[in-house]
Amino acid sequence: MLNQDYEQRVVIETSLLAWEDSPAKGVTRKKLEREDAERGRATSIVRYAAGSEFPTHKHPYGEEIFVLEGVFSDENGDYPAGTYLRNPAGSSHAPFSKQGCTLFVKLCYFDPQDNSHVIINTVQQAWLQGMVDGLQVMPLHTFATQNTALVKWSSHTRFNLHKHMGGEEILVLQGEFCDEHGRYPALSWLRNPHLSQHQPFVEEQETIILVKTGHLPI
Repeated sequence: MLNQDYEQRVVIETSLLAWEDSPAKGVTRKKLEREDAERGRATSIVRYAAGSEFPTHKHPYGEEIFVLEGVFSDENGDYPAGTYLRNPAGSSHAPFSKQGCTLFVKLCYFDPQDNSHVIINTVQQAWLQGMVDGLQVMPLHTFATQNTALVKWSSHTRFNLHKHMGGEEILVLQGEFCDEHGRYPALSWLRNPHLSQHQPFVEEQETIILVKTGHLPI
C-alpha cells in the first residue's frame, strides 16, 4: 500500500520521481498512491513510449484520465493533450499511443451509481467565471458529492479560506500553485483530507490546476 492513509495530507513533486516499469512493454509510471499491486484504488502518472500498447483490460470500478502530453488512443478514438476521459465501471479497452503520451490516471474512485462515459477536449471548451475575480472554472464531471474541474488562476489571485468536505486532490498543470502550507510547481500532486482547510493563491504566474473534491473516504 502507498499513501492510503486518507487522514494525512500528501504532497508529491512528481517531476522528481523515477519512472517505473508497468506490466506492458514501453509503458512506465510514477505511483502516487496505490491500494494493492495492479488492483484497487490507484493514482499515477503514466507514460506510453511511441508505438507502445497495453493489452485489453477491464476497469471493474472505473478509470479517470487526463492527457498531459501527446496523443492517447484506444479502439474508440484518439485523445490529444488536454482531453479528460471517464471510463465507467465494467468498461474495457485496449489502449495505445502511436506517437507517445503522458497521462494522469485514477482508478477505482467512482461512486457505485456513476455510470457516465465522458470525453471532453478541454482545449475546445469555454472557461466560466469563478467565485472570485481572476479565477476561471471549467467543470468536467459531477456526481453526488464528487466534482472534477479545471481551474485557471490569473496572476495575483487569492481565494477564500475554505474546508474540503470529502477531501480535495490537485494536480498542478501549469504555473505555481500556493497556499499557507507551501508552494507547488507544475506537476505537483496534492491530496488534502476530509475537513482540511487552506487559503490558496497564485503570485506571478498564471496557473492551471486539475481539481477533484468530495471523493475521499470520510
